[in-house]
Amino acid sequence: MRIKRTLVSKGIYDYTLNEELKNTYLPKAGDLALFEVIELGRHKSAQTDDKRNAAIFPGDVLLATFADRYATSQYEGYVPTEHHEFYQIIGAGGVIGIVASQNADLDDYEPTKVKLIGYCCEKDGSVINTKFYNKTRHAFTGKVPGNMKIVLSIGSTMDSGKTTTAAFTARGLKASGKKVGFIKFTGTAYSKDRDFVFDCGADVVSDFAELGFPSTFMCDLDILLDVYQTLLEHMANEGVEYLVMEIADGLFQQETEMLLKHKSFMSTIHSVIFSCGDSLSAIQGLTTLKAINITPNLISGRFTMSPLLISEVQKFVEMPVLTIDEIMTGDFNDVILGK
Repeated sequence: MRIKRTLVSKGIYDYTLNEELKNTYLPKAGDLALFEVIELGRHKSAQTDDKRNAAIFPGDVLLATFADRYATSQYEGYVPTEHHEFYQIIGAGGVIGIVASQNADLDDYEPTKVKLIGYCCEKDGSVINTKFYNKTRHAFTGKVPGNMKIVLSIGSTMDSGKTTTAAFTARGLKASGKKVGFIKFTGTAYSKDRDFVFDCGADVVSDFAELGFPSTFMCDLDILLDVYQTLLEHMANEGVEYLVMEIADGLFQQETEMLLKHKSFMSTIHSVIFSCGDSLSAIQGLTTLKAINITPNLISGRFTMSPLLISEVQKFVEMPVLTIDEIMTGDFNDVILGK
């Protein structure tokens, strides 16, 4: 039986398949299992552990994990709380769950349907959970290892342009001659964003999926903070001097809101860049951030594609509004770093 190993199964090869557990065991986020593809829908490919987008077909077997997902332009999905005949692919990196809602743009697509074959277990019979599996976990200290300066990229909503802003920020900072890193701290496992930032010039890139997390949605705060510290330690060991870090989704997403309101977390951040989709979200977003004592160093995002929207924002704010073309030059690094 040929198995297509998804991104979230990276590094895990030694397991025993237990097919009996599928009728008695209720999974947790990160539990590893084999699934048979039953019917194609939204997802017609899956990202494999070598980051290739592999076509999938009915009858294929996937090594993937159960997990939750929050994506306002895609799926809201959860780890099942009861046994089902079929489950659904809710993330191309190998995230399986039950869809609770989806964006109307997906109304013409049913989720791809899969069937649980069995759980992947250790020799002692316990189900393998990918979170921190064979990884050293560092407890959150509230301190940044090394001399890194962390630039946090946040956005008003999903698809507001924060990844693109982060990528071109990394490119601009690289013009300073420093070693630049990038972390995708929260979200759902898929390597597209980190790969794009690497292509833009970052020396080192990483994300939560490298620590075995198929998703960070529904994670407890203490776990999230340990993920953060562990990723920081990796970047410090690589000699990173400037670290650009993206938090997924928008200001009101629960993990994002939780982190932005956490004083010890925010004390590790050197500067903040804020991306928005339109002028109103820029103005209201700044008001929202001000209420939790966050003042971005600059505003960017999708709205800066329009000179008219830039003008609308500049009527109300004094802070710099920069396009990605301006950011990538490196001419505004002092603004980004708050020098």
